[in-house]
Amino acid sequence: MLWKLLMRSQPCRLCSFRKMLSAPQYRPFLVSFTYTTDNQSNKENERTVEKLYKLSVDIRKIRRLKGWVLLEDETYVEEIANILQQLGAEETAIASILERCPEAIICSPTAINIQRELWQLVCKNEEELVRLIEQFPESFFTIKDQENQRLNVQFFKELGLKNVVISRFLTTASNIFHNPIEKNKQMIKILQESYLNLGGSEANMKVWLLKLLSQNPFILLNSSAAIKETLEFLQEQSFTNFEILQLLSKLKGFLFQLCPRSIQKSISFSKNAFKCTDHDLKQLILKCPALLYYSVPVLEERIQGLLKEGISIAQIRETPMVLELMPHIVQYRIRKLNSLGYRIRDGHLANLNGTKKEFEANFGKIQAKKGRPLFNPVAPLNIEE
Repeated sequence: MLWKLLMRSQPCRLCSFRKMLSAPQYRPFLVSFTYTTDNQSNKENERTVEKLYKLSVDIRKIRRLKGWVLLEDETYVEEIANILQQLGAEETAIASILERCPEAIICSPTAINIQRELWQLVCKNEEELVRLIEQFPESFFTIKDQENQRLNVQFFKELGLKNVVISRFLTTASNIFHNPIEKNKQMIKILQESYLNLGGSEANMKVWLLKLLSQNPFILLNSSAAIKETLEFLQEQSFTNFEILQLLSKLKGFLFQLCPRSIQKSISFSKNAFKCTDHDLKQLILKCPALLYYSVPVLEERIQGLLKEGISIAQIRETPMVLELMPHIVQYRIRKLNSLGYRIRDGHLANLNGTKKEFEANFGKIQAKKGRPLFNPVAPLNIEE
């Protein structure tokens, strides 16, 4: 969801050459072969293949997924492997990294050492760094805008984000580091102003902002115009500033990634499905902001799934948060409750709702109550004399 690179850069050859060629016919290891694409003859670099083979890398996997890497004239197999080894990576880990991200071998050692220093700014030690590289090799070996990345890391530190959060951004939301530092600063300023304009307090603003960024760093990829447009649309729908702030917090900032047109479609569908007034619908949305976030096809599928299980529209209106559950999860939970003789269609949906942990806790309570004897022989008797 949502990830696009938006900025100018001076990428290394990893980032400038992404064209993937069709998979060649397999041949034994260390034997070069020729295949034709677009009427041009391409031949594997035998030295590259041999060096990868010595590292116990599965060449067939690379040929199948990213064979174009093996066609490169200039590669740095040994150099990249040495850097990983210096960090403490074991041979099997190095082989796995190069199999899953063979682009690493066309990154210059100089660029990788700069990347290493950058990531070490937020890693406790080299052991943690190696673990992150093993888990997210593509994020580490995507080399571009390194000076801009460093400035953004420093900026996030100054905001008060913890290193563990910033390292999570580097691995799973790396696009935000490719934003020009000024754009990220501008977006932070807009979020702060929006929070204050919606009635948030200056004292709570920092905590609110850090929580929002931790939950959804992709909000930094938005534009200021989109944020303004969404806020104005919600105000036109009679949501108060306080209610909009509630929605923004509950949706973890994803609200700003929706366009007014999609929100309007979801509102119209929900109003028709629940056959309610504008006021009643607003109350439902405040209970379950997902009514704004989910598209019409998703909402329709989930409502129909609940109806097939014998659950009524009235029950859904009473506990709309149940729409946050995927249909297969609903079916699984209903079967579990049915096994205890609990008929969800005859009762409240609260026991069906919630996270996995919350559901299991509620299920355990129902199960314990079901097995409890009607008469406790060891309980003291209260007999009035």
